[in-house]
Amino acid sequence: MTSLAKKILIVDDEPDIVVALAAVLQDAGYLVSTQRDGEQLESVLAREQPQLILLDMLLSGRDGREIVRQLKGQAATRDVPILMLSAYPSAAREALAAGADDFLAKPFDLDELLQKVTAHIA
Repeated sequence: MTSLAKKILIVDDEPDIVVALAAVLQDAGYLVSTQRDGEQLESVLAREQPQLILLDMLLSGRDGREIVRQLKGQAATRDVPILMLSAYPSAAREALAAGADDFLAKPFDLDELLQKVTAHIA
């Protein structure tokens, strides 16, 4: 991997989802970091500058829609694409209304995941 690899931050409280997403994205050549809750997200973003955030809609302790609104309201993170994930396909409208740039239903299709990631950080 080169230093030009794009960085993706995964924020999800389901360990199996985090492991699966990280493996797929790393195999595709992306640098991946993970966060299991929304509570420490601001400190992570102060240290790292991802080109894309994969964010679960329903995190333990914080609502992903709330996090999206907060990140899109800050100059430092406003332009970072956020791909929101949820086990509820009907949640797509809520995710986009909150400010997410895209939505992916769980369980996700790996090809669709990579297409959406590529579309936002190509």
